[in-house]
Amino acid sequence: MAIMLKKLKKKYARVKDEMLRWDELQSQLLSQFGNASSIITRLPVLKEDKNYDALLVLPGIKEALLGKQTEALEMIYISMTDALREFHRIVLSLEKIARDADQLLKGSTPYQMQLRVGMHPTLQQCLDGLNTLHKMHKSEYLLKSSILSSLMLNYLKCSGDDIAAFRQLLVDQPNISKDEVRTIFELVMVS
Repeated sequence: MAIMLKKLKKKYARVKDEMLRWDELQSQLLSQFGNASSIITRLPVLKEDKNYDALLVLPGIKEALLGKQTEALEMIYISMTDALREFHRIVLSLEKIARDADQLLKGSTPYQMQLRVGMHPTLQQCLDGLNTLHKMHKSEYLLKSSILSSLMLNYLKCSGDDIAAFRQLLVDQPNISKDEVRTIFELVMVS
């Protein structure tokens, strides 16, 4: 059992690395989302002639500004799509780690899976923790994907309140409970 626990701890170390990468991507995504939000809220203002006053004497100024903002928004969308791909890669990695742990424990008896030695978690608790971490991140990835897809498809119809609500969902990451994650790691990393 001690050997299995050691192997599972190594899997948790890999999960921790993936979660650190997730946190880096989260920061990048929030920054990109903020930039996209700024452009989206600016577009309606740039579409109105009255906001150009004396600049309207410059031929094509309105179209040029709108074009540049739209181009910048497209570049941000590409960057956010790349971030989503990386989030998905992490979800697939977490799934593989959980699946590998399941395979590792396939030959264990129900008794071995539930056996607790001292302060160490049971093998079942370790496996359940890996599966929980995968499910949390998968659900969060699906939410992020849905939010960004909705924003990209409907940005002309989004109100400031819509954008603020989307941003808050991204910031909160409601599918990843920080307390539950901490509890899982504390349980497994004992010893």
